[in-house]
Amino acid sequence: MGILEKISEIEKEIARTQKNKATEYHLGLLKAKLAKYRAQLLEPSKSPAAKGEGFDVMKSGDARVALIGFPSVGKVSEGLCSLCLQAVCPAKSFQLSILPFPFQYKGANIQLLDLPGIIEGAAQGKGRGRQVIAVARTADVVIMMLDATKGEVQRALLEKELESVGIRLNKSKPNIYFKPKKGGGISFNSTVTLTQCSEKLVQLILHEYKIFNAEVLFREDCSPDEFIDVIVGNRVYMPCLYVYNKIDQISMEEVDRLARRPHSVVISCGMKLNLDYLLEKLWEYLALTCIYTKKRGQRPDFTDAIILRKGASVEHVCHRIHRSLASQFKYALVWVSVRQQLESLSSGVSEWSSNPSPHFLLQRGQAQSTALKEWA
Repeated sequence: MGILEKISEIEKEIARTQKNKATEYHLGLLKAKLAKYRAQLLEPSKSPAAKGEGFDVMKSGDARVALIGFPSVGKVSEGLCSLCLQAVCPAKSFQLSILPFPFQYKGANIQLLDLPGIIEGAAQGKGRGRQVIAVARTADVVIMMLDATKGEVQRALLEKELESVGIRLNKSKPNIYFKPKKGGGISFNSTVTLTQCSEKLVQLILHEYKIFNAEVLFREDCSPDEFIDVIVGNRVYMPCLYVYNKIDQISMEEVDRLARRPHSVVISCGMKLNLDYLLEKLWEYLALTCIYTKKRGQRPDFTDAIILRKGASVEHVCHRIHRSLASQFKYALVWVSVRQQLESLSSGVSEWSSNPSPHFLLQRGQAQSTALKEWA
């Protein structure tokens, strides 16, 4: 029996098994075996094959966005392409066969990848689906293009295909501490009350992976699937925008229902409806920060921004300007346009984080506070 047949048998077994206290250990073992077989399926073939043209493209720009969906859903249509091209430069030829599609938005260089349409069973390699999904793992944000007339079916199928290859959409990494050891058995602890996992189930899952000595600490109430993801360790957690195209073919009530779903945007590329809002939501999901600098005695330069990701510190800014600046850094002057005050930062470079602090600027003209740094 091949790997595909084993995966199919386990999926059928999980589907027909009732979920209760008596079967939770059996279901946990089945899910662990299913994850193992799916990992084996994704391993490259050991048999020698003829060299061909690579499928992936070189990553460039400040962020990479993967456009994924079924065939004929309007992933790259005239409306979407014209909107992105206007953000870069007018009158530029575009061919639908080209995968990388760079464009600019709010000063950031974004690489949009038009991936070929995938079909059901792509995770098993049908229609080069495995290569397509592998490219999606390298993206910062996934745009899932769906047909509004059959979006529910397409969304469920695409989520299943991405889930089988280790891509977790709009989820955070489980807060579980796991460390294999050389001896001492399995040490299990939790800081919260667990309702989905027990110590016995954790031990059974670890034994399935031939792990008999490890330290496990649950800091949140996680499911067995999330614990398996921590053990495997190759899962990718990324934000995803569900974009429903062709809304001009459905009723207003259906458009309103789709628009109110979480992480969803409704558009019509043919009629160029709501495309500006799509770019705004994409910028929000990329979580990029624009930082402007000024030289001493001169006005700030708003034409050239330093693009950083959420969570970056002033040390990252130093490295972006010059790699030797961080070692020579003394202090920085920060102008905050909202509070209208001048603040001085000490030499604790790594302690200045963009998350809780209003010092980092986001974009000129927005409501958030804008910071300008003058390097001493």
